Amino acid sequence: MGRERPSMQELIQRRGAAGFVGRRRELDAFRENFGLPPEDGRHRFVFHVRGHAGVGKTWLIRRLEQTARQEYGALTARVDETVNSVPEAMASISAQFDRQGRPFTAFDRRLATYRQRRHEAESIPDQAGQQGPSTGGMAAARAGLTGLGMVPGVGALAGAVDPVPLAEGADRLRAALSSRFRDHRDVQLVLDPVRTLTPLLVGELSKTAAAVPWLVLFFDTYERLAPLLDPWLHTLLTSERLGTLPANTVLVLAGQTRLDPGRWGDLADVVAELPLEPFTDAEARQLLTAKGITEEPVVREVLRLSGRLPVLVSTLAANPGAAGDLDDPSATAVERFLRWERDPVRRSAALAGALPRRLNEDVFRAAVEEEAGAGLYGWLRSLPFVADRTGSARYHEVVRAPMLRLQRTTSPRRWSAAHTRLAETFARWREAAAGELSPRDRWRLEAWSGPRLEEWYHLLCARPSAALPGALRDGIDACGAGPAVARRWAATLTEAGEDAGSELVHAWGRRLVEALADERRRGIEVMGLLLARAELDTAGRAAALVVRGWHRRSVEELDGALEDFHRAIELEPGNIQAHFGCAAIHRLTGNFAAAMDALDRVEALEPGSVWVQRERGETCRRAGRYQEALALLDTVVEADPADHVALGSRGQTKMALGRVQEALADLDRAIERNGDYTWALIRRARVRGALGDTAGALADLDRAAELAPDAPGMLGERGEVHRFAGRYEEAIALYDQALALDPGYAWALGSRALANEALGRRAEALADLERAVELRPGYAWAVAQRERLLSSGDAPEGGRPDGPV
Repeated sequence: MGRERPSMQELIQRRGAAGFVGRRRELDAFRENFGLPPEDGRHRFVFHVRGHAGVGKTWLIRRLEQTARQEYGALTARVDETVNSVPEAMASISAQFDRQGRPFTAFDRRLATYRQRRHEAESIPDQAGQQGPSTGGMAAARAGLTGLGMVPGVGALAGAVDPVPLAEGADRLRAALSSRFRDHRDVQLVLDPVRTLTPLLVGELSKTAAAVPWLVLFFDTYERLAPLLDPWLHTLLTSERLGTLPANTVLVLAGQTRLDPGRWGDLADVVAELPLEPFTDAEARQLLTAKGITEEPVVREVLRLSGRLPVLVSTLAANPGAAGDLDDPSATAVERFLRWERDPVRRSAALAGALPRRLNEDVFRAAVEEEAGAGLYGWLRSLPFVADRTGSARYHEVVRAPMLRLQRTTSPRRWSAAHTRLAETFARWREAAAGELSPRDRWRLEAWSGPRLEEWYHLLCARPSAALPGALRDGIDACGAGPAVARRWAATLTEAGEDAGSELVHAWGRRLVEALADERRRGIEVMGLLLARAELDTAGRAAALVVRGWHRRSVEELDGALEDFHRAIELEPGNIQAHFGCAAIHRLTGNFAAAMDALDRVEALEPGSVWVQRERGETCRRAGRYQEALALLDTVVEADPADHVALGSRGQTKMALGRVQEALADLDRAIERNGDYTWALIRRARVRGALGDTAGALADLDRAAELAPDAPGMLGERGEVHRFAGRYEEAIALYDQALALDPGYAWALGSRALANEALGRRAEALADLERAVELRPGYAWAVAQRERLLSSGDAPEGGRPDGPV
């Protein structure tokens, strides 16, 4: 069969490539590498294209991508600064391979599960009715942090965090999140998606690599991606912890700065550096000749104005006009960009289009103000310095920066009025998307947070000093929504300060970006900066303390978290978030009486709130006070029969009380109301297994496995079903698989101990219980079972080990 006809996009790319000039050395080095097998010591696995803005990095890597595809049959993917996390980068790679006919089915299924679990975690506050950051929300916001490699003692952040308390608190953190998320798999996936997703991605890449000559992954604007991707890529290249990349994979990084020598220094022999300088005189002349520009006065003036930067040479070559048009030595570069456009409406539109950070037709119409500007968007996108990216347009920064400076300095009032108009436009779009969401939940909604950030950008450009206090105050809620949103907020201040020429705003942005560098710490240092230096009112200070309290809780700084909540209460005695934070800390530390006292204060502030009763019920259940828990959960279900979380909790409580049939009924109702409620499916499988309904239990676990595939917890639960059915060897085999995936899965060790004991393997049972207690010193059930075996050897009490609830 002949090769399929090329697509329109491929034909357009080929035509563009035909006009590509210069960069022969870089292209030749890239081509020669494909002629060297990966085993050859001269082969390079990484190319690093480096140079200042406007030097042609993106232009070159697009040409390299075309070369890899068309000349060497490679499959390729390109990632740029539009991604905000490692999971987003992996998703982008998968989507691009899918478009090339190589779907990553297993990875995409797992990715969909991650997104669903993260959404469920972020929805927990809504279910509880609370207004402040919840444990679930905190864990969801931390998604991907561990996998990024930003742990104490690693990389540029080494020494920034004390590893001892973090290490000591790891088990407690996992147990607390397990209690909140209810399912072992949910915690593993949401807390560390990178460690779960990366092996699947690498596996898909390996399968694909066996069918094609080469895989080439491009990472553009790497100076912005490096803080996110550096640890991940370095781990992939130097360790097998996340899987083994196929040898016929090549990475191409393109950025303005050098690679971090502390991280990449040990890879110097596999990285090919491609530093880019402005075009040589000959290369620039070659491009101008290709554009039909040969008159020497015009050529000389283009070379002078452009500094031989490829983007400026291309822009000035697009329509240079007569040589006389280039004679005025006082003209600025911006005037040269637009000098050949005689239509004043178009000239004005091109300048106005530089004001927004990104453009679509709606934003462009708001920027140009005149209704006639709507028909100019197509023309604008055809300009050489305007690039299309995922449905939006963006000026090249080398061109945009002088355009902004020109407008800001020549007419400050017009500048301020234009940015104010754009801010008002984004505010209207933001308000339309807000609905009934709480401030923190709005920040998690892209349809709200995107316009909000652009609104602040334009307000800060219009009136930097006047807008700064509000932007800083709004950052409290942005940080509460998670690190990805917080980074975008901080970057907005940095860019606005630079574009507005405000050192005050720019300095704040730099400090905030630096404070967010250690993602494990999340917003703790940012809140410290705001509390120390920003002019916050009482409500703002209380809000910052509450956010910092939840962030401190997420890194096990429990004393500091409790202190922040108490300080917030001193400032605002009616702050429900702060009181609930105290309850959460007390419950985590086992001080259930203090937790109930804190919930009393919440209820006094919000009388009759159903979610408070549910939290009371949860507190009693975790304290082992099942009758009290049942009474409280009964009132919640009576008030809201559709509350599937309360139904599931009540079912678990009834199971603990031995009311198995009633527990089954509650879990049935919970699943009826939410068919994807994995936690309830697993608990119902336990109940069905205890009742001897092995087929029904396995059916529930099959459905749960579809929602959360490859989870160690799912294997452990399947083992439980077989153990209850007396199939001890099958059960042990499943526990073994679960422990191979997660050696710290103490609950599976407890279950395996019971199965070993049933087979007469008392020594193996004791060894499993010893290991379980070692992993979780507070694992009371395992301690009791170990003591029973050591003292008397009597049959075990109860049918299953206690575990995360």
